[in-house]
Amino acid sequence: MIEGEYAAPSPGALADEVAAVLADRRDPGVATFERLLSAVVVHAYRDREALTAALGSVPLEFAVRPDPQVACLAGIVGAAVEPVRAEESWENAGAGWLELCQHVALDYIAGARMGELHARLRAGDPVPFPLSVPSGPTGAVEPRQLVERLAEYARLGVRPGPADLGQALLRCGGPVDAEAVRAAEKLDLAEGPRVADWLRQGGLPQPAGWRERESGAPERPSRRRGARAGRRILVGHEAIEGRGAFPRRFWSLFRKFEPAISCPHWSLPDFRDAHTVAALPWHPEIAAARLLTGVASAADKDGGRGAPAFLEALAAADGPAGPAVHLAVAYGLASVPEEDREAAVRALLLLAARGRLDGELLGRELAELVGLGTLKVALVTESLRAAAAAPQGAAPVWAVLVAGLPGLLARTRPQAHGALLAVAADSARLSCARGELPEVTALAQRPGSSRLLKEARRLCDTLAGL
Repeated sequence: MIEGEYAAPSPGALADEVAAVLADRRDPGVATFERLLSAVVVHAYRDREALTAALGSVPLEFAVRPDPQVACLAGIVGAAVEPVRAEESWENAGAGWLELCQHVALDYIAGARMGELHARLRAGDPVPFPLSVPSGPTGAVEPRQLVERLAEYARLGVRPGPADLGQALLRCGGPVDAEAVRAAEKLDLAEGPRVADWLRQGGLPQPAGWRERESGAPERPSRRRGARAGRRILVGHEAIEGRGAFPRRFWSLFRKFEPAISCPHWSLPDFRDAHTVAALPWHPEIAAARLLTGVASAADKDGGRGAPAFLEALAAADGPAGPAVHLAVAYGLASVPEEDREAAVRALLLLAARGRLDGELLGRELAELVGLGTLKVALVTESLRAAAAAPQGAAPVWAVLVAGLPGLLARTRPQAHGALLAVAADSARLSCARGELPEVTALAQRPGSSRLLKEARRLCDTLAGL
């Protein structure tokens, strides 16, 4: 039932791929990880002895700490090839879990799914395939494919795992597929009515959200957190109904999320990666909101860890891009790590290419964050220059700057914006923009020959068609 790019390779080919990923110790990406995970589960169900023979020689110990996804894959392989422990009940997997932090709610979901699959393999109760294997690169599961997988479970007499099914449901979304709903209604499973209702409503509801600025004055440099120059803008969202049908480890996602809530997330592992977005591909706003403090840390202080894969995954996701996604891109455009800035440029261009970029929103956020002292103008300028130089990049950059320049010139020292006005003039020329920006016109009419004034005049001439 798992076909296409996620189809299981032969046990021998699987062993070679797993060995290569474990030896590399780096995140193999969503598609490779999900395909290998699914393949191990599939072969454990078909012929566990053959799988053990193929994977038995693959080393599962690490001399150097691997990426978390690599460690998860190694754990699943170990559970599949080790002797069965039939006395263990997989239904008790994660029973001692304790919620520590709402910021990492999506990792709790991923952990519940992985823990359940691991426990079923150890207990000798494997499934023919995971229900939550994606249908495409973003992590989304097609409703019809999920119903077909559940129908196969019913035919084989296999009980769906609550966490695996829960993750599969969260990966379903988009326009309602009436045919899939009708097929779900006919499922010979206790879960059939729930699945039909879920698909009928279009998946997880999009919660109402809000943006808020951190309170208080700018912090002084700190050895513990590094230097902080300004205040961050964060995003929260209201509670989501329906948590009772999901395992307890999913409940954190459904709670009202207050971004400034006190919690120990600073001491927890960082899960800003493409896998986090793939856990909820129709809701990149939730993923961005929950992890926005980490994204911001790479821009407003030295030493913040970058998250390039996370930024690109947000732009590539299937769901709507709102304030949280655009704020993540804004922070990324001014991040200290160069790879983050490059990823943010790609994210901006991808959002534009897919018709999901709100240039006015991004421009306003950039202006406010620069005014708050959170983002550095020089880094924003560098990123926007790179975006404007890319094919089809001038128009989206101009859409951002036409909204952001008035605020930038009004809230900060304009003397520092000569290079940014140069990017604006170039992008306006390449996109054949016309009109007037009063703040730029006022600059252009000042006497003097500084770069700032020259670029302001050039931009005015471009917008006037001269």
